Amino acid sequence: MKARDARVVIGMDPHKRSVTIEVMAADEEVLGGGRFGTDAAGFTSMLEYVTRWPDRVWAIEGCNGIGRHVAMRLIAEGHEVVDVPPKLSARARVFATGQGRKTDATDAHSVALVGTRMAGLRPVVHDEQLAVLRLLVDRRSSLGDDHTRMISQLHQLLLELIPGGAKKDLSAAQAKALLAKVRPRDTVGKARRRVAAELIADLERVYARKKAADKELKELLAATGTTLMDLHGIGPSGAARLLVEVGDITRFPNREHFASWNGTAPIDASSGDQVRHRLSRAGNRQINRVLHIMATVQLRNDTEGRAYFDRRKRDGKTSMEAMRALKRRLSNIVYRTMLDDAMRAKATGPGGQRGSDSDSSATGSQPPHRLFGQATPGPVSDQPRTPLPKVS
Repeated sequence: MKARDARVVIGMDPHKRSVTIEVMAADEEVLGGGRFGTDAAGFTSMLEYVTRWPDRVWAIEGCNGIGRHVAMRLIAEGHEVVDVPPKLSARARVFATGQGRKTDATDAHSVALVGTRMAGLRPVVHDEQLAVLRLLVDRRSSLGDDHTRMISQLHQLLLELIPGGAKKDLSAAQAKALLAKVRPRDTVGKARRRVAAELIADLERVYARKKAADKELKELLAATGTTLMDLHGIGPSGAARLLVEVGDITRFPNREHFASWNGTAPIDASSGDQVRHRLSRAGNRQINRVLHIMATVQLRNDTEGRAYFDRRKRDGKTSMEAMRALKRRLSNIVYRTMLDDAMRAKATGPGGQRGSDSDSSATGSQPPHRLFGQATPGPVSDQPRTPLPKVS
C-alpha cells in the first residue's frame, strides 16, 4: 500500500449535483475514488474520504465552466486545485481506453492522468475582482443577446406593418417614431402593433441596463489598471472578457502560444511542395469573438489596422485571408498590452491589474512596436515593428 504522505492527484469529473473522483499516485496507481453529491452533506463526505491522503492536489475538469462551483468551494477550504482543459482529458481518455466512450468513472480517470502526467496546468485561484468582473460581463453579454433577439422580432413585425420594413440599424426611439405612424384597422394588424409597442418598451429597458452595465464595467476596469480599452475596437465588455478568460497572461510563454489558445493562429496544412495554411476552428471562441469585433471596428475607420488589411489585399490575399491575418496581428497587440500591464502591476505592487507574481520567459521576448490598435496613437516612431505573422 502506498505511503499516506506521498503526494497524490485527485481527478474529478464534475456535474451540477454530483462529482466523481479518482485518487491517483505519482506512478499512476489508482488508490481510491467514488461518487459524491455536491450538497453540503456530500461535499463534507468527500473531504472526509480524502483525509487519508494529506498531500494532495485536486485536478478538476472545466474550472471555467461546470467545474467552477466545486473548485471555488475547495479553494475556500484551503485546498490546492488545478484546471484540466476538457480537450486534454478527452485525449487522455482515448489513449487510455482506445475509444472515446464516456462514463463518469473513465472521465475522472482521464482527468487524474492529465493531472499526474502534465506539468504547467493552470492553478485555480480565487480573485474577487475578476469574479465580480466575470459576473458583470456575463450579465452584459446576456443583455446584448436579449437586445439582438428583440430587434429581430421587432424587424419581423415592422415588415408586416410597414411596406419594406425598417432600416437595419434601428434604435428604440426610431422604431417608436415609425410605429406612431402605423394605424392598422384589422384585428391582426392591431395585435401586431401592440406586440411591437411592448417590444420597444422592453428595448428601452434593455438600453438603460446596458448603459448602466457598461458604466459599472468601466469603473471596475479602471480599478484593475488595465490599458486594454486604449486599443481601438475594445470596449468595456471586450476588455472585461479578456481579463476573466485569460487570467494570468504570463502563463503563455509567448504570443504564439496566446494566438494558438485564442484560435487566431493558422494551422499548417502543407503537403509536399504545396505550402498552405487553414483556419483554426479551435481555441477560446469568446476571445476570438472579441478579436473579431476589434478587427471589424478597425476596418470601419481610418486606422493602421485598416491599412494593414489593405496591404494584405494588395499582396493577393482574399478578404477572408486578410481578415485572419489582421486578427492574428491584433492578437499580438493584445498579448503585448496585457503582458505590459501585468509587468507594471508586478513592479508597482497593489493597485494595478491583478496579475501573477511568477516570472515569465515571455518578458522582453517581443521587440518594441507601436500599438497600431491604439485609439489615440502617438506620432510614428522609428522603432522596429512587430514582424508580420506568417499567415495565408
